[in-house]
Amino acid sequence: MNTSDAERLAAVLESMNHKQTPNINEADLIYIVMCSVRQSAVDRVYGILEKIKKFKKRPKIILTGCILPKDKNKFLKKFDEIVDINNLINFKITPKYSSNKTAYVPIMTGCNNFCSYCVVPYTRGREISYQAEKIIAEVKNLVNPPLPTGGWRGKKEIWLLGQNVNSYKNKNFNFPKLLKKIDEIPGDFVLNFTTSHPKDFSDELIETMKKCKKLSTDLNLPIQSGDDEVLKKMNRPYTVAQYKTLVKKIREALPQIRLSTDIIVGFPGETKKQFNNTVKTIKQIGYGVAFINKYSPREGTAAAKLEDNVPWKEKKRREKILIDLVNAKNKKTCLPAGR
Repeated sequence: MNTSDAERLAAVLESMNHKQTPNINEADLIYIVMCSVRQSAVDRVYGILEKIKKFKKRPKIILTGCILPKDKNKFLKKFDEIVDINNLINFKITPKYSSNKTAYVPIMTGCNNFCSYCVVPYTRGREISYQAEKIIAEVKNLVNPPLPTGGWRGKKEIWLLGQNVNSYKNKNFNFPKLLKKIDEIPGDFVLNFTTSHPKDFSDELIETMKKCKKLSTDLNLPIQSGDDEVLKKMNRPYTVAQYKTLVKKIREALPQIRLSTDIIVGFPGETKKQFNNTVKTIKQIGYGVAFINKYSPREGTAAAKLEDNVPWKEKKRREKILIDLVNAKNKKTCLPAGR
């Protein structure tokens, strides 16, 4: 999503006659697209500011992206301007794509779920689904563009993006109907989407995926924990049993699917027994890839009010156990969070 935001922002700036420079030291204007999911991402903004202070000339610096109110207050004096990222999504302007092969297409923004550890509803706001006709038109142009002098023949990989992509709903279009329409677009391309929520993974969506011809065989389905009590604390409205039933349905309909997941270790109050339930669940489900997060509190979320009582050393130990577990099963790299 950050990449997509930056590509659209670059196009907006070029439409205003700005020209991108490969050397940040020469820039007259610098936009920073921020992420707030983890504190480490916020800290990187401070790191960039320190580097800019050493430049010979002082550029204008503008901050956008996912920004918590408390961070915005801290950054007000450090930036010339702070811009709401939701005002930058413009389907009339073609993004300045960073890849000749891959294109990211946001279909919605915001989230209504309020998972207790997550800041997205506080930075992106509530869910807003973009107009289906504009999304479909953008994908058509991406995979079947008018051939320019360079001979670019269209993107080969399309990613539909949303903080909760499968809760998309705009007029008569829900996510399965949008997916079907995009799959029907002529062209040689692979269709992906992220990130999906288990609670919104309907039978209609599974049936639609089964019929899609261009859909990727990779699917990210975050479980976050393999323990029911921890899931409840996380405000994830499903049980491990319900999640397993969903996985069974998906695999029966799509036997070629390769599942990945997101997991948080060391959530406040997570006992060794509860962590072992996550280990057991991962063994039972068998993921191709797992993206592991060590829990860190984010101010403003419900979980931040809980005692962060799992030592960092223990979080790292639990992270390693899960990485080794998935590696051993797949003999492939299990990635830490931040993909």
